[in-house]
Amino acid sequence: MSKPTIGVFPLFDIQRDSLWMIPGYMDALIQSGAIPIMLPLLTDWQDIRSLVDTFDGFLFTGGQDIDPAYYHEAESEKCGEHFALRDTMEYILFHEALKADKPLFGICRGIQAFNVFCGGSLYQDLPSQKPSPVVHCQSPPYDEPVHSVSIIKDTPLYTLLNTDRLKVNSYHHQAIKELSPLLYPMAYSEDRLVEAVYMPEKSYVWAVQWHPELSYRVCEESRLIWKDFVDHCKELPL
Repeated sequence: MSKPTIGVFPLFDIQRDSLWMIPGYMDALIQSGAIPIMLPLLTDWQDIRSLVDTFDGFLFTGGQDIDPAYYHEAESEKCGEHFALRDTMEYILFHEALKADKPLFGICRGIQAFNVFCGGSLYQDLPSQKPSPVVHCQSPPYDEPVHSVSIIKDTPLYTLLNTDRLKVNSYHHQAIKELSPLLYPMAYSEDRLVEAVYMPEKSYVWAVQWHPELSYRVCEESRLIWKDFVDHCKELPL
């Protein structure tokens, strides 16, 4: 069987006007048996449909904040920079990939994007809107866990990892506020933030708030999550 190809959303450096990539995203996918390819940023609907037809799955990576207009809020002064081109492409590709039932995996911004694109909302800035002693934006080294998440039993994440608690790394200042009714929670942080979600009626739509691309070398659970995503990309949707 040939290896699945996975489209990976690039990060965008506004100051340098450049696309770039954290190696961990690509390396984790390669180690898990996939061929990752960094996507261009497009807004033409037909071009994006062609990408959906071309790839076996898609990884929604971290990056800038999402424009609060997508969840019908005015922009707070604490909201970070956002990039309209990426917001637009992710919105279109997410919905086209759902129609095609292509496997989708989201990390950090990815879980936030899935929630927003399905009608949920975000905390624009956790320190000012939901203060907590839990560390959600750690300092290096980024592969070390800084808080725990409770995994809900009878969810796919629990089935995969066979545990109800996991120590995770964390690097974010936004998070899910109102969870979309289309998404089901799989894990919560100690201060009750949604840390993992899935979409049960699709073959594979998962997202996590932590960073398995930074921890997979030292964390067996991270490697299991990556392998599970890649394995689903090998299975052609009906």
